[in-house]
Amino acid sequence: MEAQVLGKYRIAVLLASYNRREKTLAFLASLFSQRNFDVSDIDIYLLDDASSDGTATAVAGSYPNVKVITGTGKLFWAGGMRTVWDHARSQGQYDLFLLFNDDVELVEDAVQRIISCYDVVKNAGSVIVGSTRSRVTGKLTYGGHTLNKKGHAAYNLITPDDKEPLPCHLVNGNVLLVDASAVEKIGILSDKYTHYLADFDYSMNAYTAGLGVFVAPGYYGYCEDDHGNSWLSASYSIKDRIKYLYNVKGLAYHEYLYYIKKHFPASYAGAVFKLWLKTLFPVIWDRFKQRG
Repeated sequence: MEAQVLGKYRIAVLLASYNRREKTLAFLASLFSQRNFDVSDIDIYLLDDASSDGTATAVAGSYPNVKVITGTGKLFWAGGMRTVWDHARSQGQYDLFLLFNDDVELVEDAVQRIISCYDVVKNAGSVIVGSTRSRVTGKLTYGGHTLNKKGHAAYNLITPDDKEPLPCHLVNGNVLLVDASAVEKIGILSDKYTHYLADFDYSMNAYTAGLGVFVAPGYYGYCEDDHGNSWLSASYSIKDRIKYLYNVKGLAYHEYLYYIKKHFPASYAGAVFKLWLKTLFPVIWDRFKQRG
């Protein structure tokens, strides 16, 4: 098929969904309500991971232009996004890929502004993240992060500037632009990750390869922070806490340590210690309410 063109760019929108019909429909409503471009000028791909809540049927009925791909039901976020990205690449040649979480509600000029940011910073390989905030509190929820110290895994979420793109090291995949040059150089999301960390790993790959990784100015949508605490409290049994340690939607022990060893080897021993400490002695985190 021929890739659709928005102005001078051929653009593919990518998202994955699993049993979040209303959120997925709300995201698509915000996408189809964008100002300053015609949605018919872009190709939209949705990976529905065998949802049982009628997501695929509802999307097909309300948004027939969306290309729905059915997953296995076991892809999780990273697997779903890899699958839909691979599929889009098989369908045409694209200049830009726009990755979204299905629980984001875009502001009305989000797509136009993130592409305008790309026009400013593009340098033969760019990864640009759009920040989101809570509709309830107004606080920054997802976006770009900067490492506290080179070679170490600790990071801080960056408050976006109102006007200027800011360099960063890590990105959340909630609102993300990746250009074709970046894909040519570093590929797509790694198959080493099932759910979490694929976006952090991807941006670190880009940064290490010398590509431009930026936080776009302003905010691009609303998305609630649903990560919660990164440990199970002492009220849970040790069996449950160890299960959570290894669960890919919990602490994802093996995948997290792979990420740390790959990008921050100096932090590896400390990461192993911390994972087991919060599993065996969660009272420390319970008492001090630490998030990380």
